[in-house]
Amino acid sequence: MNRNDFEILNNNLIYLDNGATTLKPKVVVNSINNYLTKYSANAHRGDYDISFKVDTLYEGARDTVKEFLNASRREEIVFTSGATASINMIVDGYFKNTLKKGDEVLITKVEHASNVLPWFRLSKELGIVVKYIELDSNNEVTIDNLKKSITPNTKVISLAHITNTLGDIRPIKEITKLAHENNILVVVDGAQSVPHIKIDVKDLDIDFLAFSAHKMLATTGLGILYGKYDLLNNLKPTFLGGGMNESFDDVDKVFLKELPTRLEAGTQSIEAVLSLDAAIKYINSIGIDNITKHEQDLKEYAINKLKSIPHIKLYNKNTTSGIILFNVEGIFSQDVAYYLNKYNICIRAGNHCAKLLKDVINTNQTCRASLYLYNTHEEIDKLVELLSDKERILKEMI
Repeated sequence: MNRNDFEILNNNLIYLDNGATTLKPKVVVNSINNYLTKYSANAHRGDYDISFKVDTLYEGARDTVKEFLNASRREEIVFTSGATASINMIVDGYFKNTLKKGDEVLITKVEHASNVLPWFRLSKELGIVVKYIELDSNNEVTIDNLKKSITPNTKVISLAHITNTLGDIRPIKEITKLAHENNILVVVDGAQSVPHIKIDVKDLDIDFLAFSAHKMLATTGLGILYGKYDLLNNLKPTFLGGGMNESFDDVDKVFLKELPTRLEAGTQSIEAVLSLDAAIKYINSIGIDNITKHEQDLKEYAINKLKSIPHIKLYNKNTTSGIILFNVEGIFSQDVAYYLNKYNICIRAGNHCAKLLKDVINTNQTCRASLYLYNTHEEIDKLVELLSDKERILKEMI
């Protein structure tokens, strides 16, 4: 699917680490190059033509994101430095000012560090209680188990839409419905979902959403924070500086701008914002539903082949996202990654920033292959071929 748009693939690379970051198509590279070589001015700072052009493109990108998420207002879209920054801003800028000692936050043991550690810190600072939703036999979140976890003290449910390890897709619409019936707010880590499946924030009724540009074909250094306007309007800036204030005459006379500018202090990663605009338009040209179907077809194809190999242990063969978590029995995960690297195959090995996962799958080291729109059945065949001979791996991995 559109492989010719990715110059890096001309090097016979088999790239299966899309959960970490994605490759960049030519239109994204061109958008960055055009900014750096033709109108490399700051946004919202200059009174000259190329600065006006950057203003228009920068705010146009915000509109592109708004439409992509079906947000109600452009002011609900805030540019940050990454999904990690977005979640930290949500926790420190909103919930630090609204939660109190004894309030409960529900997460799972399958969350990325970015959706665990900020809550842990808030627990230390405020005395809130971080609780884990019990997972079912497939290590997935169910509405029944969520109901069992909710108490009168539950104030927040914070979950990945798609986890970066097991790749399970959480029923966010049902979760938000249950949460809102109980006056609970929902924070969604969309880093692994927004690039891969259709996200309609109004239909899903999401309160806060965080995701990263570099996981959806754009460049690194950019995150997006979505929040319902009334909630976002009560989020206190965690960064103060240029661009986000109207005036400051003394300590008692500091006036801040309206959303979203108030939450975008300092100079943003302008080229990253423009690259995201190009990336979303590229995704739209293919169709997000077509990308979803392509990944699901590849995942099913890969699982059917891998599960027939006796020494391959699959941890998520029943999930439908494009994430495959596995181990070669008796071989350290990073040794498997080094072995595959000899054949130009890129996978991830380790704990994948999900250090609580070991309590769920009883191991803290796994291999992860994660798919995207440019991966092919032929690439899966090569991966399976190389993994099928355990003696070959043992012989060649050093």
